Amino acid sequence: MKNIFFALIVITSVSQAFAAETSPIDIALANSSRPADDKKADDRRHPRELLVWSRIKSGDKVVDLFPGKGYFTRLFSSLVGLKGHVTAYVPKEIENAHFKPVEAGQAAVAGLKNADLKVTPLMTVPTENVDVIWTSQNYHDLHIKKFIEADVAAYNKLLFKMLKPGGHLIVVDHVAALGANVAEIEKLHRIDPQMARKEIEAAGFVFEDESKVLAQKEDHHLNVFDPAVRGQTDQFAFRFVKPKK
Repeated sequence: MKNIFFALIVITSVSQAFAAETSPIDIALANSSRPADDKKADDRRHPRELLVWSRIKSGDKVVDLFPGKGYFTRLFSSLVGLKGHVTAYVPKEIENAHFKPVEAGQAAVAGLKNADLKVTPLMTVPTENVDVIWTSQNYHDLHIKKFIEADVAAYNKLLFKMLKPGGHLIVVDHVAALGANVAEIEKLHRIDPQMARKEIEAAGFVFEDESKVLAQKEDHHLNVFDPAVRGQTDQFAFRFVKPKK
């Protein structure tokens, strides 16, 4: 009887220690509902490091702008929990794009009790009082007119309006060479990090931090879909904050 009692104490202690060591991010990454393709991409997308750096937490209201196939949407959903909410946001202007962003967004939020898909015109606020706006590998698209007609300066101000004071805008994108112009952005699907930072700060955001976890040594003059660099591009990650008044 004593041995059984002792064994129960050991099992309980180990379980408690394991629970204490398992972070919400680890739980999100280990979620059995994540698609196999998402898990395969973890080594190159470094979600653990980025999510720690992002400061997204339980209860947060998060917007995933241009969510793609929902890689981060699903992680955000797990991380913010039922007290939080995730909005996968697809501008209406691209709803008929060849890669079917609306269908992909619907699949991303399917089965998630704390997430939804919003398809609204670019200059219409889909939701307000947001803790975090996240966009990964898509900020450069705002400069490609054949993809979407955007007044980038006005749009950045709209993002500023969506955030609550103290909220964060996180931009992850492919690095272009210093001084790359709009024609090069369209050709390569990259953007000069300093150009992006200058545009975003002009809307009222304050640059807060940069993560180098996605940095790579590669040729910034290759299209990101070139087999030589696809999935291995040099990327920047910037975190901006909306100042508290």
